[in-house]
This record gives sequence, structure tokens and C-alpha cells, in this order.
Amino acid sequence: MPVIGFHNSHEQVHPAALLDAVRHAEDVGFTAAMCSDHLTPWNPRQGESGFAWSWLGAAMATTSLPFGAVNAPGQRYHPVIVAQAIATLGAMFPGRFWVALGSGEAMNEHITGDKWPRKDVRDARLLECVAVIRALLAGEEVSHDGLVTVDRAKVYTLPEQQPALIAPAVSVATARNGAAWADGLVTINQPHDKLREMIAAYRDAGGQGTLALQVHVSWDPDPDRALGIAHDQWRSNVFPPPLCWDLDSPEAFEQASAHVTPEGVTEAVRVSADLGRHTAWLQEYLDLGFDQIYLHHVGVEQRAFLDAFGEHVLPQLGVTAPAPAVAVQR
Repeated sequence: MPVIGFHNSHEQVHPAALLDAVRHAEDVGFTAAMCSDHLTPWNPRQGESGFAWSWLGAAMATTSLPFGAVNAPGQRYHPVIVAQAIATLGAMFPGRFWVALGSGEAMNEHITGDKWPRKDVRDARLLECVAVIRALLAGEEVSHDGLVTVDRAKVYTLPEQQPALIAPAVSVATARNGAAWADGLVTINQPHDKLREMIAAYRDAGGQGTLALQVHVSWDPDPDRALGIAHDQWRSNVFPPPLCWDLDSPEAFEQASAHVTPEGVTEAVRVSADLGRHTAWLQEYLDLGFDQIYLHHVGVEQRAFLDAFGEHVLPQLGVTAPAPAVAVQR
């Protein structure tokens, strides 16, 4: 059975509403969840920035879903703090947490006042952070002098089962490089040929573990409204690297996207009022070899999307929610 999860966008939805949404996602049949970790929304209309790690504790305590999060250690977050956060969630919720570790975006990282490094430097910094985090999760005391500095750090509360460290990638080169250290690969919806190339690059370089895909979707019974939602909320997210890495504020993304048409957003978001069409798109991604798909409805309101996909899309993909192993207090 494929894993079809619900992506929780902290940039768009108030954390209390997002907590209600992920609980409802489990109720209607979604079998996993993941979330972003932003300080800043992509554009002023999104307007939220809940702290992912606080929210994850509440979400994991009040659902039985496995969860993932996307994080960028090295500038806004010191890798020792990231390791402690991973360890605590892993200790509290054994086998239910993974984290995708990336090189970050200027919009979130510039707030430290440090220079935004070149991509090759960011990639090197990420490798140092991954090594530090893995050593700490293994119970070692770590000192390190490099692009990040660590002085005699040790994490005392450790999980019995180490959470998976996943490589997030939007390019073939990043997917290939991630094979050297990652326990799996996660990417976003892109043209099928590009996704095939990324999977091949990761596997051919020795990459192991789960292949996961985050799919941006916009659904509404009214096709014009479905397109309008996508254009309003996600037109600032159509730019390929390096622009999406280097713009440093919601206002900059807003200005860059001023001339993006509604139709232009459909290159980044699967937009349709037809639930059968959404089902077919998702089946195509499964056929490419992805083990897990996380659906991100780019609208602010989530319940109608969750109800519609839970009733009409998940069953067509063979997804049935297992009974929780333990009772969960809500």
C-alpha cells in the first residue's frame, strides 16, 4: 500500500488551524504527514510562520501518524540544536519521525546577519552539519571546527531508533550528492523526465532508503476557484534555483511574481476540479517509483480538500488507514 501523507504548510496556515487539519487528515485516511520549517512566508498574502518544532510535539502527541520535517541546519539553526530536537522527538515517538536536511534559503537564513554563502559553500556546510548530527545521535561527544563550530557537545536523551536523515533535492546534482549521506530522498513535483533522472542519479550513486515526493495541488469544485487559489497563494513559488534560494523576503518574492499568470502557476501546482484527474496524476508519480507522496493543498482552507481526497482519491490509490496501535488523547 502506498503512503499518501498530508503536508502542513506553516507559511500559510495558523498553527492551531494546522493542528486541527492534520488531525482531520488522519481521520479521513491519510497515513502520514510532514511539515515545513519557515521563519518567513513566501509572500505577504500567506502571512504565517508557526514554529515547526513546537507544533510537531503537539501534532505527534495527538495523532498516531508518522511525521517528517524539512530543516536547514548551519545558519538559523545550529546543528547541535537540530540534533537535540530530532533526538527528543525520536525518543518520545519511536519510529515515527524523519527529517530532511537541506542547505536552506536566504529568506529564512539571512536573519542571523551572517553572509548568505554561495551554494557550494552551503552544500559543504550541510555535509558538516549532517556529520555533527549523526555523531550526536550516536551518543558521541562532538567538537568540530569548520564552516560550523561545535565545542564538546553531547545530547543526553537519545532515541532507541535513530530517525532517518533524508536528502531534499530539486536538482539532479543535489540528488546525486545526497546519496553519500542520506537515508532517503524527497523532492517536489516536476516533469516526469526530470524526476526519473533524479531517482536514477540518487540510486546510481548508491542512494538507499525511501523515495518521497511532495506534490503541490489545488482543488475546488469550481475550476476557476481552484486556479485562483493556486495563483493567489503559490505564484511566488514557480521560480527554479538559484532565484528561489537567493531572494530574501516575502516582498521580494511578491515583486518577482508580479507578472506570473494563473496559467503559469500550473507548471508548479497540479490544478483541477476533477478528483479523477488528481488521482491519475498521483498514480503516475507512484508508477515512477515513489514510495511516499505528501499532498500540499496550496489553499489556506484545508478541510474541504481533505474530505474530498479522503473519500474519492485515497481509496482509488489503494490507501486504507490502519487502526492506531494505541489510543491517542485529543
